[in-house]
Amino acid sequence: MGIHGLMTYIGENHIFFNNVKVQDTKIVIDGNNLFHRLYFDSGLDLEHGGEYDLFTDVICKFFEALSLCNITPYVVFDGGCDYTDKKFETIKQRAREKIQKAHVISRGGGGMLLPLLSPEVFKQVLVRLQVPFVQCHSEADRDIVTLANQWACPVLTLDSDFCVFDLKAGYCPLNYFKWQNIITHKDCSGSYIAAQCFSVENFCNHFSHINKALLPLFAVLNGNDYVNLPSLEAFFTRVRFPARTSVSTGKKNMRIQGLLNWLSRFTDPKEAIENILKYLKQNEHEEVRKVLCSLMDEYTQSEVDLTKFFQNKDVRPHIATALASKAPEWVCLALIKGELAPFLSDCLILKRVFLQPQVENTGRPSSNSCSLHIRQVMYGLLLYTNEPCRDLALDLASSTWGGAGIDAEEHSKVHCVEEFDRYEQTLRKTSVQAVLKRFNSDETYSLQRLPKISTSDRISFLLDTLRTKPDVLALPAHLQLTLAVTCSWVAHAEPKVTLYHLQALLLCIVTGELHKIIHKPGNSSSEERDVRMVYDRLSQLRQRKQMGNLDIDVAHVFSQWQSCLLMGIYLNRLLCCPLPVPDITRLYSGSFVHRLYQELKSMVAAEDLLKGSLIASELLHTLTAAIPADFFQKKRKSKCHDKLKEKQTANSTISSMSKDNQRLPTWHDANNRFAALTTEDFG
Repeated sequence: MGIHGLMTYIGENHIFFNNVKVQDTKIVIDGNNLFHRLYFDSGLDLEHGGEYDLFTDVICKFFEALSLCNITPYVVFDGGCDYTDKKFETIKQRAREKIQKAHVISRGGGGMLLPLLSPEVFKQVLVRLQVPFVQCHSEADRDIVTLANQWACPVLTLDSDFCVFDLKAGYCPLNYFKWQNIITHKDCSGSYIAAQCFSVENFCNHFSHINKALLPLFAVLNGNDYVNLPSLEAFFTRVRFPARTSVSTGKKNMRIQGLLNWLSRFTDPKEAIENILKYLKQNEHEEVRKVLCSLMDEYTQSEVDLTKFFQNKDVRPHIATALASKAPEWVCLALIKGELAPFLSDCLILKRVFLQPQVENTGRPSSNSCSLHIRQVMYGLLLYTNEPCRDLALDLASSTWGGAGIDAEEHSKVHCVEEFDRYEQTLRKTSVQAVLKRFNSDETYSLQRLPKISTSDRISFLLDTLRTKPDVLALPAHLQLTLAVTCSWVAHAEPKVTLYHLQALLLCIVTGELHKIIHKPGNSSSEERDVRMVYDRLSQLRQRKQMGNLDIDVAHVFSQWQSCLLMGIYLNRLLCCPLPVPDITRLYSGSFVHRLYQELKSMVAAEDLLKGSLIASELLHTLTAAIPADFFQKKRKSKCHDKLKEKQTANSTISSMSKDNQRLPTWHDANNRFAALTTEDFG
């Protein structure tokens, strides 16, 4: 949620905090807050689409610091949008703000916008490090408080709402949690992290020992994300707040301080509310009383018992009725485990989703347009159930599906999802029709029995949705979905993908694979030394001076790839992972991809960058061969001779790579040097 201006106010007044040494304890972490802060506070690139490998390193260092101090973390994530829609206007406003941030960044301005795949990267690292986490049904604040009080341990976040909750062990704001500077006791009794812990007792005592029970009313009156009561402004216009103060305050914080001093006069919320109503019109009393009491309930502990889930992940905690009535058991459990994204529960319950903006060319259609065909099929899987499975050739004006329309009788059965996405520099709602596709062996389909459909049928369904040939299945398992998505991207991207775009992306993927070989325990062969030489060469390329102004059209093309990859991962998980989920922690680095693109355009050959390592060269050839050459032949005819020459070069290069690849050893050869590339499955 967030209480307007409160974090600034308490940050200026450290009398509200206690200095603590955090060690030998459990700690409950606000997951959404943490991955934002770790990315933004680490100075990682925000222009070029995310530095996920460097972000991975930061996440690992953070949890390593906790481990060194014997701090056991439990991470709790927000789920989907609240089904009551009480925060809908706030969500729309934040979406508008993100669009503006993306536009400003694309023009070289400042601002912070989280790169698209960051939450997925964060969760994959948690899986690798075996850090337990849970994903709530909607906003996680109340569940976090309940869990922390059950364990009597602190909460780690940077959300002002936690100044209002009554936490037994307090709330440690992330900006006062010095995890990068671990301190070791001189008596060797262990290490600790120095932190400042907000004390609700200190806070209440300062304001004439105000009753803790009045703090939720303060939060609602001061304005949190749920409040939309214009009539309350009459109260603030007419009431005279006490002026007494003994702490520093700016003009913006005088309302916070005055309101707290005023509330301290009353013994409980009921008495305070009746005094507030005196300043309002008589006909407003009942509505305002009802709304204030309802909003204050958001600061009570929840009925959800997450301790049972952390003890046994197959035991699901309480599920909201809105979800339980529409989702089968396996979907509910996958959502709680964080295996399915909140995006899917929003679609299922609300038939409404918000698509995340990226740094791209706002003069072009949203990069999310490139993955529309994937989303339509996901919507069909979620919303059609127990119906004859037929291919509905839905006639969207901008759809690439084509085909005949549907008759009036079928129209009544069509499901639509409202998508909120960027249109130029504004937020626009579009009604998108779901597509129900046929599984090979199924006469009927239901979400309940989807996991029982054969793996081969689910793979065929996935590849068909991505418009990808089964050839990608010859690749190592952990790269199959990535290359299938890449084929889909090449086929649908606008502006069109060039050979430079494709090679830059594939070189980045190769670099990630080389990193895994280098860091695999026990590698010391001459082949590994060759790999390290090439990896170091590529790393030096990455570390060169700043690239200059962002090429927003190049950024737009790669943003489309990220959108396709994210939706491809979502669809694969909804299909119960017929293909392994790719390890995206080392898969993509936006700044590196842009650097590679510049190098390739300056006539540096991709093969030259990998010279000296047969493993690296063969991997690039094999990945390139997985992209059908005819994708590049489908480009629009250009009047420009140089563009025509570029097309011919692209076609001949890919054709050459395909021929060369026919002479390479197969991926399944027991003696194949590519065996070193196999990685763990992050399912």
